[in-house]
Amino acid sequence: MKRHFLTTLLLVSSMAVVTHVGAQTDSRPTVRVAVQQVATSGTLTPLREQSNVGARSFPMIYAGLIELDRQGDLSLKPGLATSWKRIDDFTVELKLRKGVKFHNGDEMTADDVAFTFGPEHMFGSTKPLVVGKVAATIATTTNQTPATAVKLTAATLPPEVPAIARRLWPSLAQVKVIDKYTVRFINLAPDLTLEGRLARSSEIISRRAFLEAKDWASWARSPVAAGPFKIKEFKPDNSLVLTAHDAYFGGKPNVKEVRYQVVPEVSGRVNGLLSGEYDFVTDIPPDQIKTIEANPKFEVVGGPVLNHRLIVFDKNHPQMANPKIRLAMAHAIDRDAIVKSLWGNRTSVPAGLQWEYYGPMFQKNWSVPKYDPALAARLVKEAGYKGEPIPFRVLNNYYTNQVQTAQVLAEMWRAVGLNVDMQMKENWGQIFETANSARGVRDWSNSAPFNDPISSMVNQHGPNGQQQQMGEWKNSEFNTLSTLLETSTNMDNRSRAFRRMLEIAEREDPAYTVLHRNVVFYGKRKDIQWKWSPTFTMDFRAANLTMPVSGK
Repeated sequence: MKRHFLTTLLLVSSMAVVTHVGAQTDSRPTVRVAVQQVATSGTLTPLREQSNVGARSFPMIYAGLIELDRQGDLSLKPGLATSWKRIDDFTVELKLRKGVKFHNGDEMTADDVAFTFGPEHMFGSTKPLVVGKVAATIATTTNQTPATAVKLTAATLPPEVPAIARRLWPSLAQVKVIDKYTVRFINLAPDLTLEGRLARSSEIISRRAFLEAKDWASWARSPVAAGPFKIKEFKPDNSLVLTAHDAYFGGKPNVKEVRYQVVPEVSGRVNGLLSGEYDFVTDIPPDQIKTIEANPKFEVVGGPVLNHRLIVFDKNHPQMANPKIRLAMAHAIDRDAIVKSLWGNRTSVPAGLQWEYYGPMFQKNWSVPKYDPALAARLVKEAGYKGEPIPFRVLNNYYTNQVQTAQVLAEMWRAVGLNVDMQMKENWGQIFETANSARGVRDWSNSAPFNDPISSMVNQHGPNGQQQQMGEWKNSEFNTLSTLLETSTNMDNRSRAFRRMLEIAEREDPAYTVLHRNVVFYGKRKDIQWKWSPTFTMDFRAANLTMPVSGK
């Protein structure tokens, strides 16, 4: 009798466990996305991964203090901060959203915000920063005592991290905690763009999770933030799986997972979509749109994004030192022909490195160097060029139509007398490498993550920008103007400075030349309700994604 009772009890208990497990089964669907790449650096932190492909998924992992209206007019909107106000030209105060949960369940507070912008996580140094004649120390003020078992220190940061941090925040002096839900960003110099910088780069992380990480590399592949999805699995150069963060302050996601699969070849992505293997595929060239839309179950959406395709010059290369060679390359490009032949006129040639949404800073009567092969050939001759090879480093379609564009450019340059050696590279490390050979010309793009030239011109080409950090180009007048653009509060002076910077970087001492506005097209299932964004972000939050009910 006792044995029978125990057997019955165990059976009932087992049934209860099965019932409980069944009740916990997540019936939400999974979104499957084929991409050309997930991350170029093998990391998932925006302080290391500054790329178009990272911008696609990072807003699904991270949440920022201020966000952009990604599917709307790109205006600033509340994120982790519910409101913000200017204290003065140096200071912005933000009120934090209460009850926000990180992926590890901790509540976000002002201490996490201060730590995110502190030396241990971002700047890697407490040495004085000098802006003009003012010196200050990068510091944070928190209400917490230091962790007793800190595994990560500022010294463990890769050198790229503080370099990028300084590019994004060149004169940030302090993030001061006012109370648990209030912080102040205090700058060393006046900055009219502090709110824009926050919208571009304020992905808040969990202080506790960062300090408890085994090492920086471990953290960078599985960061803990407050976005709508958290990291389940990351295999660099292969895949990224995100799982729903149901405590996300913006609402529980409508899907349980988002799976990004690296499929480098366009044909592989297109075939995978049409076969039902993927729900979305990225970076569709115009010549594949008809193939996808021939099947009534699928459609192509997208268009121009806040990014321009560029060719970047390294003037330290012997053949590129003379600005006439660089200017000749700019005048040799028939940009309209590229837009027509490779893009089917689905994009346009912009007015240099700027966007209309700059508002009063947009230079309306500016243009890229005109297509003039005769002038280009004359400049080549005047430069005394003897036909020495000029390396042109290219990746295999990291950008849509990248190889085809490079082939067209090489022929245009050869037509004016330039001996261009197109070199195919496997990754960005090989593009930037200088140990075996000097750089000459390379492919690139430049984004405008907020509505001011600082976001593009200064961020990429100024004193702290990547081009100068890489040792490719430098111009003292341009750098002086960069400082003026970042610190002046006079809009007329700022506008004149920006125009002069365009003159220097695009015509007098070319740092780059703009090709066309970048375009991103997505192939997708037609029965999925989803809006694309001109910011590169694939937004899978509940408000922007509705999957069809299973079986319908």
